[in-house]
Amino acid sequence: MLCLNAAERGIVYRIHTLIERNSEKTPLGLIFHISPDYPHTPPDISISSSHLSRKQCHDLRQQLLDAARSLPPEPMIHGLMLWLQENFSDLIKTSSCHSAEVRAETTEETWTALLHLDHMRSKAKYIKLIEKWASELSLTGRLFMGKPILILLQGTKEQIKEYIHLQKTVKVDVDSSGKRCKEKMMSVLCEIPQPEEKIMMPTFEVKDILLLDDLKREFDLVGLTELYNQFVPSLI
Repeated sequence: MLCLNAAERGIVYRIHTLIERNSEKTPLGLIFHISPDYPHTPPDISISSSHLSRKQCHDLRQQLLDAARSLPPEPMIHGLMLWLQENFSDLIKTSSCHSAEVRAETTEETWTALLHLDHMRSKAKYIKLIEKWASELSLTGRLFMGKPILILLQGTKEQIKEYIHLQKTVKVDVDSSGKRCKEKMMSVLCEIPQPEEKIMMPTFEVKDILLLDDLKREFDLVGLTELYNQFVPSLI
């Protein structure tokens, strides 16, 4: 168990473990986001694995969150890890880690894209559209509101391609005169395959970022420090 970060917002633990199931070992990467209210507030959890599909990781995360919410307000990380090991086979028994279904899904590898927006005039409507498209296209990631404005996306290459098409062709904002307009000042900083061992973002979230240190911390938490270092400093 490794403490990655401690700040006013809480503590983040990253845990790498191997879980045995039917004589096979499944590697899991877990991140526990522990708020200052812990244990009265259960930790948020992210799960990734090179042996599981995105859906399996998502379902496993949801089961673990439900288990955490059912526990009394006492320290629970160790107990959750034991519960996961004991119940792992039952949690994913509906599909095999190495089934044809999983292999078919992994052929559609996950990609990560980083987009930069110059500005937003009609923020509420713009943000609502971004969240709507991310949901409809089953994309996860972050919208960082601050300076710079960044959109971090994870999904298949086709899903990301469709999102970028929508962002460029739909009237998403208003111009200086108040008329609806298309996004003409968006830049695609990168579109890259996501390495299997990297952490997957399970949801799409909007983050209000006031400090650059907070922005870098967000990239660190999802294992994208290198992406931040390569593209973000030049925007500041």
